[in-house]
Amino acid sequence: MPTLKVLDGIKIQVFADDHNLPHFHALKGEYEVLIRIGSWNVLRGQMRRKDLDAVIAWANSHEEELRNEWTRLNG
Repeated sequence: MPTLKVLDGIKIQVFADDHNLPHFHALKGEYEVLIRIGSWNVLRGQMRRKDLDAVIAWANSHEEELRNEWTRLNG
């Protein structure tokens, strides 16, 4: 589960052999969210609004990187 980015203490990760739709994980402290790549919908979990907004802003400008990593790890 490589960490692609650490953003103000938030780890952005894509897991190998993961399930369902292309998504990534964002983790900070006791918070974790799964976010669908492209639509940026939260599939599961919770995170403080300020942190979630920062994650989505980063993801939006790194969509190709996220998609490539998802494809590399999940086929």
